[in-house]
Amino acid sequence: MSSTTAANTLTQRVIGALALDPAIYEEVEADPGATGQALGIVVLSSVAAGIGSRGLGGTTLTAIVFISIVSLLAWAAWAVLMFEVGARLLPEAETHSDVGELLRTIGFASAPGLLRVLGVMSAATIPVFIVTSLWMLAAMIVAVRHALDYHSTGRAVGVCVLGWVLAATIAVVIGLLFGPALQ
Repeated sequence: MSSTTAANTLTQRVIGALALDPAIYEEVEADPGATGQALGIVVLSSVAAGIGSRGLGGTTLTAIVFISIVSLLAWAAWAVLMFEVGARLLPEAETHSDVGELLRTIGFASAPGLLRVLGVMSAATIPVFIVTSLWMLAAMIVAVRHALDYHSTGRAVGVCVLGWVLAATIAVVIGLLFGPALQ
């Protein structure tokens, strides 16, 4: 007699991702059907960053769109770096992952970014962005550890911090070179 386990709903998965629940990251890693959900979270998180940036003081629609796009590009850069560094440069003996598994888990690791929309309140903008960035980093560590089958959390921390710094640098450079002036 076989037993089956029902998959969690999107809401349950988002809450589990926010709670850094390893079981949720394992579930979405194994569920190819969660790819669209992960993509949706990444896009909504990027839009939330754009909207939340209004709290910096009357940001224009152009700036909101630009910040949303840069957020999305920064996530994509981070994702590529996680795969290259985590799966190719610093794998453990048991590491085996495909791009889809990694993208699903780190897509759900973007769930804290949904809260960036709260940055629209000017007094909260910077604290919201700092807290959500650190929370996303912690979620990314859990996601990478599970997607790349690491036994060592330290290895996942190293891979994620390195990728985070490089992706943030890319986002800042893009913003400085091409971004509209904030008002």
